[in-house]
Amino acid sequence: MKRTMGIEEEFLLVGDDGRPVARASEALDASEVVGDLTRSPETGGGALETEFMEEQLETATHPRHDLTELAAEIRAGRQRAQTAADRVGVRVAALATSPWPFEGTTVARLRYLEARAAFGLTAREQLTSGCHVHVAVADDAEGVAVLDRIGPWLSVLLALSTNSPFWQGEDSGFASYRSQVWARWPTSGPARSFGSPEAYRQAVDDLVATGTILDRNMVYFDARLSSRYPTVEIRVADVCLDADTATLLGALARGLVETAAREAAEGLAAPVLRPELLRTAAWRAGRSGLSTELLSPHTWRPAPAHDVVGQLVAHVRQALVDAGDLDAVTDLLGRLWAGGGGAARQRAWHAESGDLRAVVDRAVEATHA
Repeated sequence: MKRTMGIEEEFLLVGDDGRPVARASEALDASEVVGDLTRSPETGGGALETEFMEEQLETATHPRHDLTELAAEIRAGRQRAQTAADRVGVRVAALATSPWPFEGTTVARLRYLEARAAFGLTAREQLTSGCHVHVAVADDAEGVAVLDRIGPWLSVLLALSTNSPFWQGEDSGFASYRSQVWARWPTSGPARSFGSPEAYRQAVDDLVATGTILDRNMVYFDARLSSRYPTVEIRVADVCLDADTATLLGALARGLVETAAREAAEGLAAPVLRPELLRTAAWRAGRSGLSTELLSPHTWRPAPAHDVVGQLVAHVRQALVDAGDLDAVTDLLGRLWAGGGGAARQRAWHAESGDLRAVVDRAVEATHA
């Protein structure tokens, strides 16, 4: 039986001028009145929720075994978000940061307001949109064995997703500036090896006991055990400009989890995780995306991005074959290389028009293409 996978995507709400607008709660309230939030697996589209900021909506698919079904539900979720946004006259854009300057509006929930008070500018500037992939695991023991093995490859997933070159009205110089903003949280980034569920839980308890974070849900490792589902949650990616790239992330994430679980079951030792190298690899992936070089997980030396992505595919190839995903992944990667990633496309639109509003308009089109 193939492992299930699910995708959570966070989106910006923007007005006609392309600037973020704080209408998420209103959009959900209006949609609930007309019954737009059906969450049955047969209907597709999954959940629709607010996020940390009123300028955001979040979608979530149901767990899916089949990649084609996942792709369809990602598109349905994006349309569901736009249907809700239509109720209040705004648009949904798959942008991991706003190209325009903004002042974020925290959703009026006690936990979010507490975070805003405790974390200052880090919280106030957290108008960033990510893509989280959940992949099923048998239990916490398998989940920790997976976490101990997939870390070297997570920076490659970030590179594939990079979709946030602009920040507060300027080109940041990064393909994923969201990853820089997200790195401000005290528990974000790569983690060490744990070896057992007990050691993982103790690490989480120790972080909470520092009094620095509010609760266990603020342990923001690049990959973690989900607190709600029997899954490994991979949290490193930008929200993807188009649904195809989100689908690609789902397939590769499942391939990584399956490959790691098989290695653990076969008694193969986990790699030695060096957080300083993992953090540097992620920084470099966020800086240049697919445009130049990434750090190869085989050598921790620079190599062309195309080659490092090829190493990832080779690493998970048997899992992709067994899931029936290899042809789809090959096709989706071909489209990504041909069209450019989200960051490259945003910069090209800006070079063509010189107008951030045009960038947002084109991004809205790409979100629903």
